[in-house]
Amino acid sequence: MQSSRPDENDYTSVIVTGDAPILKAIELINESTYKLVLVCDTSGVLQGVITDGDIRRAILAHTSLEASVSLIMCKTPTYAFLGTPTREMIALMESKKIQALPILDKFHRVVGIETYMHAASRRQVQKSPVFLMAGGFGTRLRPLTQNCPKPLLKIGPRPLLESILLSFVEHGFDTFYISIHYLGDQVKEYFGDGRKWGVSITYVEETSPLGTAGALSLIKEPLSAPVIVMNGDLLTKVDFRALLDFHESTHASATMCVREYTMQVPYGVIELDGSRIVSIKEKPEHHYFVNAGIYVLSPNVVNGLTLGERVDMPDLMTKQVELGESVSTFPLHEYWLDIGRLGDFERAQQEFIEYFN
Repeated sequence: MQSSRPDENDYTSVIVTGDAPILKAIELINESTYKLVLVCDTSGVLQGVITDGDIRRAILAHTSLEASVSLIMCKTPTYAFLGTPTREMIALMESKKIQALPILDKFHRVVGIETYMHAASRRQVQKSPVFLMAGGFGTRLRPLTQNCPKPLLKIGPRPLLESILLSFVEHGFDTFYISIHYLGDQVKEYFGDGRKWGVSITYVEETSPLGTAGALSLIKEPLSAPVIVMNGDLLTKVDFRALLDFHESTHASATMCVREYTMQVPYGVIELDGSRIVSIKEKPEHHYFVNAGIYVLSPNVVNGLTLGERVDMPDLMTKQVELGESVSTFPLHEYWLDIGRLGDFERAQQEFIEYFN
């Protein structure tokens, strides 16, 4: 069987030249369904590919986002020639664990992009469950949370937790656990068993707060696949498939999503050697990676928790490191907002249409 025509979205929208800035590649990856950028010369000949992973490695290395994409692109990308049978392209994408494939003519010019979803004509169902933490009191959002749990506060046309659920559904996840405590009955009443969204929802009820990781110990059956754990007060466009693929490729026990946070000193900073000035740095910036509230945990980590013991996620991560286990970081460049304060709630209302319409 011959391949069908490339995916119907405009593939030319993700083509850049080698001198384009990395920031442009980030914008294209965030906006496109392909989740990759093709670097071509002026004749359309493929020179390299930039994926989500390349962007994240650049962020971890503190590479300037104004640098050229040629610095971070993969110069030996996976591709297929026009006319390659569909079954071969599916097998190639599965073997390389990629979701999109550049299609080239005999002169190595890009003539399209084939996606795994388009080629397979079906949604790839993820075997991993999702654990959403929705039991907090939402104290900083009072009075909004006086009679309504924070996950059910409306952002745009729907409750915050529903937008989170839909983001996972779009990536093929269909098995969910939701931890509840404060006004938990309202959450159960709204979401039910999940059939309205074509998913399965199991509720984990905390009789007393167990921390950001302790509720996982209440899962009744042992896990057999990694679980994505996420705070129930986040709005984000994270690619959850890419996160899960990254976790599995690193063979880590745990993966923490992180965001780069920049602090600028508002004064000139003086470096001294005794009383002698060595250097003066005007308003220097310091860069840190901070916890983004999204994690992937391997089954052995969750299955090893003590039933009902209070544990916070940073402590769980630290324990894994102390045990000699591998703990990885997954840097985020996508839209992300922690709705912890009234100002964040107001900002989310303004930005929802732009990012989640």
